[in-house]
Amino acid sequence: METAKNHFFSDMGVMVGRSMRHIFRSMDTIITVCITPIAMMLLFVYVFGGAIQAGTDNYVNYLLPGILLMAIASGISYTAYRLFLDKQRGIIERFHTMPIARSAVLWGHVLTSVVSNVISVVVIILVALIMGFRSSAEVLSWLAVAGILVLFTLALTWVAVIPGLTAKSVEGASAFSYPLIFLPFISSAFVPTESMPTFVRVFAENQPVTSIVEAIRALLSGQPVGNDIWVALAWCLGILIVAYLFAMRAYKRKAA
Repeated sequence: METAKNHFFSDMGVMVGRSMRHIFRSMDTIITVCITPIAMMLLFVYVFGGAIQAGTDNYVNYLLPGILLMAIASGISYTAYRLFLDKQRGIIERFHTMPIARSAVLWGHVLTSVVSNVISVVVIILVALIMGFRSSAEVLSWLAVAGILVLFTLALTWVAVIPGLTAKSVEGASAFSYPLIFLPFISSAFVPTESMPTFVRVFAENQPVTSIVEAIRALLSGQPVGNDIWVALAWCLGILIVAYLFAMRAYKRKAA
């Protein structure tokens, strides 16, 4: 059992190293993921910020959690894209003929997504600091924020694995991410939900992005988190479990 476990982690490390080399050889992936959220942050803070009543003097503090989620939603589309290319080129089948753990191939893509999205998040936070972002959060609160973001990334990455394995075209593999990128706009990421029409507010207050944004915002500002953190964790874990099960089912079909 121990030998099999060590074999799996060794194979997974090789797969992660392979995927990360592809990313570092083409840094435009991370740059592209960062550019749109940073542009949105600049636009909302310096153009719309004065007109938006968010109940805070520092709008970038209010805005940052939603921007981070947008960046992650954008970044995971590249996981579906890379996985689709591996499937289309027959690389996954080639790996299956080798003495490596089959699930290590998927986990290599998933963990690469986590690492690349962490890099994107750090870059965006650094830009936000230049724009005036300030946090009174303690170390434990920052660790909690990091944990939520990693869990959110894992959940969405396993969602991305499904079209990566089942899509018929490159466009189909990455198109699923567009609704995910748009979802923060119908949440409390940019404006309080109280200002929305009733039917929009009901949806905004009961979708996962709002609870995740509110939990991260409270943690970064050093305020009581309340139930938002538990709702956020429940959403992330629920999406992660369901997506993982469907992704593994699709993977087994392809491997059969």
